[in-house]
Amino acid sequence: MRFAALLLASAVIASPALSADLVIGNGLIVDGSGAKPYKGWVSITGDRIERIGRGRAPKAARTIDARGQAIAPGFVNMLSWATESLLVDGRAQSDVRQGVTLEIMGEGWSMGPLNAEMKRLNVQRQDDIKFPITWTTLGDYLNTLEKKGIAPNVASFVGHTTVRVHELGEGDVDPSPEQLKSMQGLVRAAMNEGALGLGSSMIYAPAAYAETPELIALARASAACGGMYISHMRSEGDRIEQAVDELIDIARQSGGPAEIWHMKMSGKKNWGKLDTIIGKIEAARSQGVRITANMYNYTAGATGLDAAMPLWVQAGGLEAWIGRLKDPAIRARVKAEMMDENADWENLQKRAGSPENVLLLGFKNPALKPLTGKTLGEVARLRGTSPEDTAIDLVIEDGSRVGTAYFLMDEANVKRQTALPWMSFGSDAGAPSAEGVFLLSQDHPRAYGNVARLLGKYVREEKTATLADAVRRLTSLPVANLGIKQRGMLKAGYFADVVVFDPAAITDHATFAKPAQYATGVGQVFVNGVQVLKDGEPTGAVSGRFVKGPGTGKCPA
Repeated sequence: MRFAALLLASAVIASPALSADLVIGNGLIVDGSGAKPYKGWVSITGDRIERIGRGRAPKAARTIDARGQAIAPGFVNMLSWATESLLVDGRAQSDVRQGVTLEIMGEGWSMGPLNAEMKRLNVQRQDDIKFPITWTTLGDYLNTLEKKGIAPNVASFVGHTTVRVHELGEGDVDPSPEQLKSMQGLVRAAMNEGALGLGSSMIYAPAAYAETPELIALARASAACGGMYISHMRSEGDRIEQAVDELIDIARQSGGPAEIWHMKMSGKKNWGKLDTIIGKIEAARSQGVRITANMYNYTAGATGLDAAMPLWVQAGGLEAWIGRLKDPAIRARVKAEMMDENADWENLQKRAGSPENVLLLGFKNPALKPLTGKTLGEVARLRGTSPEDTAIDLVIEDGSRVGTAYFLMDEANVKRQTALPWMSFGSDAGAPSAEGVFLLSQDHPRAYGNVARLLGKYVREEKTATLADAVRRLTSLPVANLGIKQRGMLKAGYFADVVVFDPAAITDHATFAKPAQYATGVGQVFVNGVQVLKDGEPTGAVSGRFVKGPGTGKCPA
């Protein structure tokens, strides 16, 4: 008996210690650097990656056999509108099921800073998703999400529109020097809280009323804190060359990097401009100006019917816009401008080429919801009115901008853009579940398939990029651009945001006719070392955190 006990003790001493909480082994390591993948393993302890290695994996308290699977850093959604969806469903299923572990928000509108009037209007204008506003600043909002419990990590730019409305309201006005200083102060305060930089959306009122010097002044406040300027530019079609020039000028004069949100060539007559735009970006980069871009992998965008109407009629906000549309004389002027092929504003209905290429996605008024999924042309025929009159009537009847998809882009351009070395990827959508309140309106399929479409259709099938490079541009490229530390790569000491997926099987299933279909091919997802997706299904874990930008706590007041 004593001899047997000694043998047992010696065996325990000879065995390697169980040093890690988890080892994911026998997989293809795609580490996010762009380097050639290799067979290996990743060990995780707590919220950090402990080690990465080749060959035989060490022992751990728990192991996952990733044979036939890729092991990669969690993916970054560079343009997320999960701002509201996460408040009612923290699982973020449409994104997490694609391996997304970080949602980047703040395209023009951010969830703070808010004043009392902004809070009142936000609640009044809510549609399917209802929520109380218990926060004031952007940092308050992001902390609210983390405390509530969410599966993915979250980060945000402070919105130029939000800062502008905070100080100026929604009218077509320019800030006084004192107001501009106050706006800069709001940007610096947000950067101190953890914002990533300044985000703008320049085709929409009231942001479109801003002149370039205003944007430069605010971008300087952001850049002084290590922030990026990122923009939905003033034009993505007829005047895209001038819009890119403006973005590059803002980057030069602010001293910070700049990025183009959802880069595209909108409208058939503009499809041939891609070479020119790439040339402008690469020329600036060669001169040391840090310019990058992101995209979604579809030929249609999604926004509202406000993008089909002139900006002047929208001054003062939604309620003022609708009030003006009810005036017969103003309505006639708006209709005439909507029909003008050469109008000096970004008319997405015209760029779509036909009302049959304008798809109605979301209504606030229950009486109009049966029109969801129909084209503007279909509804115009049903009503016996022109497409322009129909659009005006729908905005008035719904009391909203009306969610709309516009088919604008050329598939050949989309395909080519997926290969650009400075291109990352963003859905420009929420992170819904295919259930409950999210089915009251219709999503663009990019909400459910943007990443999977890249890795399946473009990388695996059309070979526009290698797997290693595509993963780099889903992970380390955006993280580096944003100045975020210790994420975006499989590297010892980095936060354990990890995805295990099958490169041979990952597929998007969402379509414009049936968008609420989850992608498949992602098996396991870990966020800060906690498994939020197991064998393709959510675990219910809520380990997502507020990921803060490089100026946190360091920005001068």
